[in-house]
Amino acid sequence: MTEPLMIIKEPAELDPAGPEQIELAPALLEHLATIRAAALDTLRSGRPVYGVNTGMGNLSKVRLTEDEQRVHQRNLLLGRAVGGPPWLPPDESRAVLIGRLKTFLTGDAAVSIELIHQLVALINNGPLPNIPAEGAGSAGEIIPLAHAFASLDPGPKEGIALLAGIPGATGRAALHATRAHRLADHLTTVAAGVIAVIAANRDPYQPLAARGDDELGDEFARLRELAGPEPEPRSLQAPVSFRVAGHVNAHLRRTLQHLDDAVDRAFTGVTDSPAYLDGEFVGTAGFHGIDLAAHCDHLTTALAHAAEVSTARLHRLLDPNVTGLTAQLARDPGPQAGLVAVHKRAVATTHQLRRLTLPTAISTAETSNGQEDVQTFSWEAVGNLGEAIRLTRETTACELLAVRQAFALSPRKIPPGLQDLMQAVDAAVPPIDADRPFGQDLTKLLTDVL
Repeated sequence: MTEPLMIIKEPAELDPAGPEQIELAPALLEHLATIRAAALDTLRSGRPVYGVNTGMGNLSKVRLTEDEQRVHQRNLLLGRAVGGPPWLPPDESRAVLIGRLKTFLTGDAAVSIELIHQLVALINNGPLPNIPAEGAGSAGEIIPLAHAFASLDPGPKEGIALLAGIPGATGRAALHATRAHRLADHLTTVAAGVIAVIAANRDPYQPLAARGDDELGDEFARLRELAGPEPEPRSLQAPVSFRVAGHVNAHLRRTLQHLDDAVDRAFTGVTDSPAYLDGEFVGTAGFHGIDLAAHCDHLTTALAHAAEVSTARLHRLLDPNVTGLTAQLARDPGPQAGLVAVHKRAVATTHQLRRLTLPTAISTAETSNGQEDVQTFSWEAVGNLGEAIRLTRETTACELLAVRQAFALSPRKIPPGLQDLMQAVDAAVPPIDADRPFGQDLTKLLTDVL
């Protein structure tokens, strides 16, 4: 059996161009079939079960006839597919589907083996659905999920199960967290590059300065190893943006671990409603998603701060008083402008990033005639996180291009810990001997290196 949680977290398996096929163990399927049979017996008692033999939302007081119940589960999907473009990219759409599968495998949803087979076939073979990236203004994420599962044929209780909880935000958050881990490593390596190339004083990264903070101590160790042996420093103190590199990146990694933990809680906890627990259907509030939304917001803010610090260091790299190199890292300052416009792009990118840092869960509005009177907008929170990762990668590419040019202009050798990254840059973009359209270089770094 392929463990669904590992599928969620493995980048290769989230790649729709070449994912491994999902296969579920027969013993697990038998266990789920047993739960399904018991749930159907419970439904036959005739007791009201929200969204199954009653209406939804403010219409939950309306009991449905047997004929109405036969079409109700399908109607739940049809009537809530009110979204539209822009659609999620394919990798995120697949993450939504895998997130739903993961929650079904707990047994809480009490869905049939037939529906699970439909879902696995959709994940493995496609076609991946068009899922709206925006417009999930409800408690939970029923609008995007209605689009995600429109091609499936639900039986009793299965339409509401497909719409329950926050599997989409959780799956997308897991995918973004994987990317953020890679980005954190690149941020550390690029920061070590700027420390090395200006011969920054290494005092701020000494082990004793990390007392009481193991994450910070680990980040200091990474920076010291990558930056290589300490030369005679150019100044007693480097600019603040250099000195705080360890604290900024340690905070990012710590925040990222918090999101990893929130994703695990979301997949482990009860998010179906009504959930089939210990032989009874139980209404729950696992769709609220405040834990996940808050940690997505927290990571978005940490990324915005990291991008701002990166952009500040990039500006310092253009200053001969800091680097001892030519102005704006130009081969021939004056006739050539060097990388000053690269910094301007980074400034615009960080400005865009700042606007993503407004907490998503601070705006509530009533829907469903007051039945749903608060939201966390976790779908939007994870969308902001994905955009924050994209924009932080852009600022990192800008700083990386400047670091490589600084080493090209400097008599200092590239430390061993940075050689692989610098060689990757050299393979992607040619040496900078004159002004050129540096946007093309940044695009190559984003596609081939970062």
